[in-house]
Amino acid sequence: MVDIEIIEDWIKKGDEDFEFAAQNLKEGKPFYAQICFHFQQAAEKYLKGFIVAYELEFRRIHDLPVLLGICSAQDSTLGELQDACEYLNAFYVETRYPVHWPTNFSREETTKAFEAADHIRVVVRKKITFH
Repeated sequence: MVDIEIIEDWIKKGDEDFEFAAQNLKEGKPFYAQICFHFQQAAEKYLKGFIVAYELEFRRIHDLPVLLGICSAQDSTLGELQDACEYLNAFYVETRYPVHWPTNFSREETTKAFEAADHIRVVVRKKITFH
């Protein structure tokens, strides 16, 4: 039996990353790479919360499409999150380390990251049931 507090902890941590990033975006902070990173982290934590809730294979990875694949084995309707996961996935590496390819961290791209993370947040939270 899953400990509900552990699920709640994952969701709470996801909410903290999401709200931190959303607030910085709303305030017009120009730290787009860091904001995008926190949207990626929020999505990762929501997916891991789902994995814990349904006692699926828990992997210590940051690859959102792979995590979504684990979740989709439980609920195939989560496939609707594929595009959002693929979009956010790049922000794990590209926002934290020097990369030698062009990156674009504009307000527009950051707003798109917000929308992707929000979509994942809303869908996954609805799918997790607390008994």
